[in-house]
Amino acid sequence: MISQILTCGYSYHSQKFHNSHSDGVPCYLFRLQTEGCSYALVGGSMTLIETGDLLLFKPGDKYDLRVEEHTNSMQQTLVSSGDYYILCKGEWIDEWWSSSRKPQKVRIAVNEPLLTLWRQIILEKRRFEDENKQLSEYLLRALCLHIERAVADHISFRGSSFLATRMKSFIEEHAVLPFKVEDVAQHVGISVSRAVHLFKECFGKTIIQYAQEIRLSSSIERMVYTTMTLEQIAETTGFGSYSYFHRVFRDKYGLSPKAYRVKFAEGGIDEHKLI
Repeated sequence: MISQILTCGYSYHSQKFHNSHSDGVPCYLFRLQTEGCSYALVGGSMTLIETGDLLLFKPGDKYDLRVEEHTNSMQQTLVSSGDYYILCKGEWIDEWWSSSRKPQKVRIAVNEPLLTLWRQIILEKRRFEDENKQLSEYLLRALCLHIERAVADHISFRGSSFLATRMKSFIEEHAVLPFKVEDVAQHVGISVSRAVHLFKECFGKTIIQYAQEIRLSSSIERMVYTTMTLEQIAETTGFGSYSYFHRVFRDKYGLSPKAYRVKFAEGGIDEHKLI
């Protein structure tokens, strides 16, 4: 093998958390913030890491990550951070890293193909003795190439596209919290009707539809990768009550959250067919 995944996973913190490598990380570390926020050492100073921020660290880079209380744009004080991470090494990764400049922090478009690859790597690593190391290696290469494309596609948006992107980022940050369409419009300084039209025009879906997609995706991640109760999942993914979560989930996927969790635990369902 010329590349190797050491560990990977999805992490969610609702309490304060600290991880530090003052002598430098021993391998390559990729971390994608998917909800909430955290703080990380970037360029020698602690920096706010928000939804959509990708961290890329090479062996020897000093690393300090903190999940702390923060006040969001709705003036709510909370501790909330969700991320995908992977630690890896190998000759192929060395060559890939050297092929182009890799910033320690970059804001990217968090798209489903990228997340699906990350989830597939996590699930393959969970097989332990049955892990197909060749498959894991190729999935890692695909993830790296997706990351490279996402970094290359990172541009400064202008005009309407810039406003739509800001709305999208706001929704991604606040989807697991209660918010109104008015809050999204106010965030970018335009009317509600303009915000509704612009978002639908740019992304082909309504603000509420996009928020629900994120909430459902977050709920599945927590059902698969955590031991949180379904009631806790409903509360922490923006649904508020389990009854509402149950109804939305069943309407979307044709089975209840409880049935999904049981079937997944028994190996009778593939999360990627839902997400």
